[in-house]
Amino acid sequence: MTSIDFYFNADDRLQVACRLAGKAYAQKKKLLIFAPAPETARRIDNLLWTWQQLSFIPHCLASDPVAAKTPVLITTESADPPECDVLLNLADECPPFFERYERLLEIVGQDDAGRSLGRGRFKFYKERGYAIGTHDLAARN
Repeated sequence: MTSIDFYFNADDRLQVACRLAGKAYAQKKKLLIFAPAPETARRIDNLLWTWQQLSFIPHCLASDPVAAKTPVLITTESADPPECDVLLNLADECPPFFERYERLLEIVGQDDAGRSLGRGRFKFYKERGYAIGTHDLAARN
């Protein structure tokens, strides 16, 4: 069964996504970032190039010819997602294919709309019997 972790109270969801992508890469886990909004996909792609000055997170779009050899992939498509160890969801809804992955990461922002959408996703997974880990990012400051 998919292991699910929620990271809530994120100041900036995309910055947290970069940090989690870096952790997955360091752990040698293949990560798929699901960003169905093209603008979000473009922004996370750009951020991963510049996120830290002294490190690099190899990444590309899932449709790129080198995707099979790249540890972090970004997709806007829910049809036929690539095989990876970890799925990081940047969509407002639950990805319809999340159960194909051993681990799912959800990031919830601090704004009311983001919290409401996050609660909806949390409830969806909980009602289906998934164990959910929670991480309060505000407690780290």
